[in-house]
Amino acid sequence: MALARWVSLGLDESVGRSLLDRWSEPHRRYHDLAHLAAVLSGVDLLAEHADDPDLVRLAAWYHDAVYRGSPDDEEQSALLAEAELPAAGLDAAAVAEVARLVRLTAGHRTSPGDRNGEVLCDADLAILASDGYDAYVAAVREEYRHVPEEAFRVGRAAVLRNLLALPNLYRTPLARERWEAVARKNLRSELEARSSLL
Repeated sequence: MALARWVSLGLDESVGRSLLDRWSEPHRRYHDLAHLAAVLSGVDLLAEHADDPDLVRLAAWYHDAVYRGSPDDEEQSALLAEAELPAAGLDAAAVAEVARLVRLTAGHRTSPGDRNGEVLCDADLAILASDGYDAYVAAVREEYRHVPEEAFRVGRAAVLRNLLALPNLYRTPLARERWEAVARKNLRSELEARSSLL
């Protein structure tokens, strides 16, 4: 199914297969094929808001293509898109837009009117309002199992505070309506639990 979604974008199938291999790496517990599928579904849900939904879909394919749990994963993913997409048949302007969108997922901060960025960031953060929020948190912790528990708690609390400091977690009207309140509740609950342990 995932490869069919790539092929529907009209690009070289071998690049899609290579991306699926990346998303299937054994160290991934959250940033895996299920996450890719969820983000693509989120983009589909919010597609009417985007200026170019297919470029947002391509950015979804690349946004965690490089995932090692390091601060430059998004940058490395954007560089991968810049390296692969021209040979896959995408023109320079489209490649630049995909790479820009991938880089946005490092902080999920968009400029007003950036409709493509709003859709990608909202789709990527949809998990925050999910019934599977606790499983998501556990999977992220598993990906960072090399980090000592206290350091993880402090770092994760900082991430939660940064998200809660955003004026809106979601920028598209549909995402705000469906997900904002639940996501904020989930984030606050996790932050309170982590803060009590600090």
